[in-house]
Amino acid sequence: MRRKSCPVRVGSVTVGGGAAVSVQSMTKTDTRDVAATVRQIKELTDAGCEIIRAAVVDMEAAEKLKDIRTKIDIPLVADIHFDYRLALQAISSGVDGLRINPGNIGAADAVRQVILAAKTRRVPIRIGVNSGSLESDIRQKHGKVTAAAMVESALRHVDILEAMDFYDIIISLKATDVKTTIDAYRRIATAVDYPLHVGITEAGTTFAGTVKSAVGIGALLADGIGDTIRVSLTGAPAEEVRVGWEILKALNLRQRGVEVISCPTCGRCQIDLIGLAEEVGRRVQPISHPLKVAVMGCAVNGPGEARDADIGIAGGRGEGLLFRRGEVLRKVPEKQLIDALMAEIAAVIDDNSTEPEA
Repeated sequence: MRRKSCPVRVGSVTVGGGAAVSVQSMTKTDTRDVAATVRQIKELTDAGCEIIRAAVVDMEAAEKLKDIRTKIDIPLVADIHFDYRLALQAISSGVDGLRINPGNIGAADAVRQVILAAKTRRVPIRIGVNSGSLESDIRQKHGKVTAAAMVESALRHVDILEAMDFYDIIISLKATDVKTTIDAYRRIATAVDYPLHVGITEAGTTFAGTVKSAVGIGALLADGIGDTIRVSLTGAPAEEVRVGWEILKALNLRQRGVEVISCPTCGRCQIDLIGLAEEVGRRVQPISHPLKVAVMGCAVNGPGEARDADIGIAGGRGEGLLFRRGEVLRKVPEKQLIDALMAEIAAVIDDNSTEPEA
């Protein structure tokens, strides 16, 4: 059962309150380079990104957010550390959210200014606790980074906001260690009803980071914990978005784009299934229509094993079967299998788009 949380609006996207789990990413460009940043955000939007965050390193970056915001179609969140003036300028520039820790952006009066500005403009604040940036007193108290320490830090920042009657809050508690992250989110989930932004920080390169993120984020989402996610990878940001969607699709939480299922092959396989599956994956990547496509190695068992797929191919010796919902349509020479599959995918999408609404 999904954890109940209060809804928080981040621009056009509702986070929490039963809304669909949204997918986020962060730009890897210099925010002061408006053209490059906008170009990357549009690439991410095409990949399925629903909220984008940008680093605000100085006042110039904070000012450029205004220009960026006018050129993109998804909510923009400003990522700010230590300097409250950057937060004030980001709000003035029209951002849809802030990622700050109110306890470390300045003295009490500075924090008050930021909170009042955010409240006036209805800009939500994400409290972002990372294992590498815990307050020194909390770290000393717990002796090391623990889930309890991270929760204590988050609640300290929550108290600051609530003391000023500010409640448009989202919380994240990201550690590099998967088990610590899971434990921290499970603890905070029972302590507050604010929506939770889930992720594993500094997860690593594309392969290792994908595995760690899938385990950590997936475990929490399976528990019903998590209202928005970001997969953090040392790699292309669009890959973060694609992995995020695959996690959601694997848990049947959201559907977007083509899900490719394929068998691991065995001694019965007499076709280049690995090459076929990889090529199909590349060819279907631009498709946003939700569809399940099977690439199977055995013409005897393939259609039956992949009966729940919308469409698929199953290999044989030099040829394969094209099938829909387990029903064989025809035999196709191996060299024509992918083209035949793509043509049938287009037909399925066209059929679905022309079906009358119930």
